[in-house]
Parts: sequence; C-alpha cells; structure tokens
Amino acid sequence: MAASEVTVVAVDEAERLAVDGLGWLTATARETADGGLAWTTRPSDDELDAMLYSGTAGIVPVLLEAWRHFGDDSYADTALRAARSLADSVDRIDDDSLYFGRTGMAVVLRALHDELGDTAAGAAADRALEVVRSRFDGTRWGELFELMGGNAGIGLGALVAGDAELAVLAMEPYLRTAEHTPTGVQWAHLPDTDSRLHHISHGTLGIVLALARVGRATGRADLVELALTGATNIVARDEAGPEGFLVVHSTPQYLPDAIDPISYGWCHGPAGDAQVFRLMRDITADPLWPALADRCWHTVTHSGLPQRLRPGFWDNNGRCCGTAGVLALACDRIAEQEDPHDFAHVLVADLAARAIQDADGARWSNFEHRATPSDLEPCTGWAMGNAGIVRELLRFVRLSRGGDPRYAFTWPDQPSTPAQTTIRYSGTDTVS
Repeated sequence: MAASEVTVVAVDEAERLAVDGLGWLTATARETADGGLAWTTRPSDDELDAMLYSGTAGIVPVLLEAWRHFGDDSYADTALRAARSLADSVDRIDDDSLYFGRTGMAVVLRALHDELGDTAAGAAADRALEVVRSRFDGTRWGELFELMGGNAGIGLGALVAGDAELAVLAMEPYLRTAEHTPTGVQWAHLPDTDSRLHHISHGTLGIVLALARVGRATGRADLVELALTGATNIVARDEAGPEGFLVVHSTPQYLPDAIDPISYGWCHGPAGDAQVFRLMRDITADPLWPALADRCWHTVTHSGLPQRLRPGFWDNNGRCCGTAGVLALACDRIAEQEDPHDFAHVLVADLAARAIQDADGARWSNFEHRATPSDLEPCTGWAMGNAGIVRELLRFVRLSRGGDPRYAFTWPDQPSTPAQTTIRYSGTDTVS
C-alpha cells in the first residue's frame, strides 16, 4: 500500500483511538463476587476467560501499559481488581500452559506483584507455578508440545516469573525428543501427526526461542546449541531468498482444508520468525540472524498487507495473526535500528480506518469470509481483540514522540528493546 493511499492520522488521534479502545475494554469487564474484575472473550459470552491468549490475563498487560503511558492510577486500580479474579482462577483452570493456562496467569500475577506491589498476586503466582510443577509427567503437560500450549511456553513463562528450575525442567525433554532432519532438528506439536509446524506459535521456531532464552539465562549451552540446530532446519526451508524469507506453515500441510500454507503474521509467518531471529542475534552476535530478520521484514512489507487482497487474506486486526502483531515488529525496528516510520504509519492508519467507533468506545471486528455473517463480534483480549491492538498503538505513540520504546510488561516471546529517549518522529506529527 503506497503512502499516498493512506488516510493521514495525527499521532494525537492515534492516542485518542487507544483511549477509546481502553474505554470499551474496561466497560466490558464483569465484576466478580469478591469485587474483582474479569473478562469474557467476547462481550456476548457468558463464561469468564482467564487466559493470556484471549482473556483476563492478556488484558492486564495493556492496563499496565496505559498506567505507565498516561500516569493514570485508575488503570493500575483496574489491573489490581483483575488480579483478584486471576488469583481465584489459578485453582480452577485445567490447563498449565503459557497462553491457555496457569503459567500465563503466573507471569501476569508476578508482574502485578513487581509493578504494583500486590503481595497477594505474588503469592498466587508462586502457587500457580507449584501446581504446574506438580502436574508434569516427566516429558510434557498435555497434548501440545510447543510454545502456546506446551513445554516451550511453560519454560519461558517460568523463567519470566522467576522459577529458573522449572524453566529448565520444561525445556530438557526437547533434548531427547528432537527429530533429526538433513538440515537440523524439529519437533511434533501434537502426538500422532505427520505434519511438522515451522513457526513461532505452534512450531519449531517457538521451541527454538524458548530453548535459546532459557538456555542462555541458566547457563545451559546444550539448550542453546539445540536451539541453533532447530533454527537451521527452518532457515533451510526458506522459499523467498536471497532478499526475503518465507517458509510454509507446515510439512506436510496441517489441516489443508482449513489453513493456508502461507501467512505473514506473528503466529505462522515472517513477522513472528523475525522475533526469533532478533533473539538469536542477541544471544550469538552472529550477523546471520539480523540479516534474516531484515529478510523477514522485506517479505512482510512486500506482501501486500494490510490490504485485503482476496478472501481470507489479512482479515485480522489483532496481535496474534493480524496487523497489530506486525506493528509490534515495526516498532521494534524503529527502536533498535531507527527504521523509517513509513510502514508503521500504514499499519496504524489501517487500524484507525477499520475501528468501530461510537459512544461505547472503539473496538475491532475481524473478518471470516467462510462464515455468515463474516464480520465477527469484537473480542476483548490479547490475541484477536482490543488488548493486543491498544498495547501496540500506545507504544507507537510513544515512539512517535521520542519516548521510551519499552513495554511496561514485556511479553515472554518478544525480545525487549533497549531504553531510548532520542528517537524522534520522522516528519510532521501525522501518520502518512
């Protein structure tokens, strides 16, 4: 999408959009019996959702972001009320993973203890990790064996939450379950499947990221070496070199009737692959990895997104597999490499154009061309909803004003950027 085709959005307007998104989000909260707050995945749902992926645990980080960004204690107060429901959910949820279970809740509860001094949240985080530890069968916690729902995410989450021993316990099974290929190693994300997924959310690169980060933090060179071998396997599958980087979703294609082989977002595409390569850059200092991250970015920016080029192409605004996830990488590059703001402008303008705005605030509807109606109900959480989108809008605004590019809450699978206060907005105070 050429810059001339993009509606101009002032940075102040982008910030107002984030405020309206926060307003809608806080208005959709449900009060719990103990005076806490919790969310459902969609406002029309009846069942509360505690997950980092789509529920309360994933909404708390954007409240911390807003508290830091605006200096408004009301956002911190809301986060503390949400901590009550999360602490209660620790004992009720039947999943131990990072994105769908206890480990993700522990990470957020630990952040609430560290950032806001909530000792009850800290105690609940400790309790959650002890339950996770007790449910380990010696190899895994459930069917999934990857970052979102399996060992890799539990290892990352335990490390972030301060339990390095549990982090190593979660990662060591990858040493004995790795499948050797002509170019490296890989893992099955589920038992009894022939397909091998390749990217960050459910595939080999997500395991690579966790192995590398846990291995580096705990002095386990064997885990780091295994991460390098896994990354090499995926790099060898590239179909877009030498300038780009693009690897199919899986080999053979998993669920071919439902999943496209090519994607560009965080979950199954180069926007997420680049996050892994950023981490490998920081751990190894090998110039191969920043070069690969650059190639990922070349592919993303030349893919046509965020245009809706055909049915099913780029139908999501969210952080997991949509525009907000690409904006996160764009802002990483601005912070670390002083990249031009141009493509970030395109992404923010598209989010602004697609927002539903009225007296209730702002929110985003994703689109499913195979469903009727195709416009889906707006979601609240990190993956597909307001929390993930608003979080990235607020960071974009800070970068545009020369502020700190760091998040108030660093996501476990997104390498942090250094503090900077000298980056200035390129051009006028508009998104162009």
